[in-house]
Amino acid sequence: MAPLGDSLDNEQNPDNDRPEQPMTRRRLRELEAQNSIAANTAVAAPSKDMVLAVPTPGAQAKATTTALEVKKPAPVATQRPGIRMPRIAKPSKKSAGRAVVMTFAAALVATMALPAYAFGGGGNFESGVATDGELAGNQTLVVPDASAALAVSRDNYTAPTPEELQASRERAAAAVAATQAAAAREAAAASAATAAAAAAEKGGAASSAFTVNPPSGAYSGAAVVEYAEQFVGKVPYGSGASPDTSFGCDGLTQYVFGQFGIYLPRLVSNQAALGIPISPADAQAGDLIIWPIGHVGIYDGAGGSIDSPDWGRYVEHRPLWGSYYFVRIV
Repeated sequence: MAPLGDSLDNEQNPDNDRPEQPMTRRRLRELEAQNSIAANTAVAAPSKDMVLAVPTPGAQAKATTTALEVKKPAPVATQRPGIRMPRIAKPSKKSAGRAVVMTFAAALVATMALPAYAFGGGGNFESGVATDGELAGNQTLVVPDASAALAVSRDNYTAPTPEELQASRERAAAAVAATQAAAAREAAAASAATAAAAAAEKGGAASSAFTVNPPSGAYSGAAVVEYAEQFVGKVPYGSGASPDTSFGCDGLTQYVFGQFGIYLPRLVSNQAALGIPISPADAQAGDLIIWPIGHVGIYDGAGGSIDSPDWGRYVEHRPLWGSYYFVRIV
């Protein structure tokens, strides 16, 4: 076998006539690759003789290789028994969720199964509890007769009759009227003082204190008009019902008819409710004239009325005005 260096020289200079050329890097890489393949082949299939190519530098700093024959025993392949650790998989969110759901389901089944098991007689939690067989016989229940000592009682309440309800309403109306009368008296006293001061300012043309003539005869329409005439221009308007203080419109009619023994309540609506409405053609002297605005006067029988009109004025005898209707006191 020719040395490796001679073969390389022959390849680089086959004619041996040309001077030696330096090896290129590419050629060196190819040689190294060939040597590596050869070494791997020797390890894979060992033989008695192995050739190892070792590159040696030349005399003129040229890269050359020298083929060396090395007898090297084949390596004995030894293999230690490996210990392989088991691989534990990292739990995922999905597997953890499944474990929680399964645990909850098992607990729910156990919670529902225990009461059903006990109710069905499958297990007795106490030794003294009777079973279904023991309860199958006749049962006796003793109840103390405490209910017999209870006395049934009823209150004495009864529903009021219509007459009682009407009497209650009348008492309430009387109480309201008394309250209004008291307030009217207080207001009358105040208005009387005001009227007296106003009369003094006018030079004494009118006075709240004068002699009142009683009715000259029995009750009649003409007698009522004649009696009411003496208050015209003398008693001021106010909330009272007396010539000594003042006259409201309903206070004047109440006072005049009261002198003839006929009681009229205060308020225009109440006085209108006590009479009988009549047509204007049938109206006579002494009838009441009702204005829907809440005013009342005494009809004179000739198209005029005697009434107490408004604050700052006195009882007047004046013609009829506005919208009105007649009521006769029977």
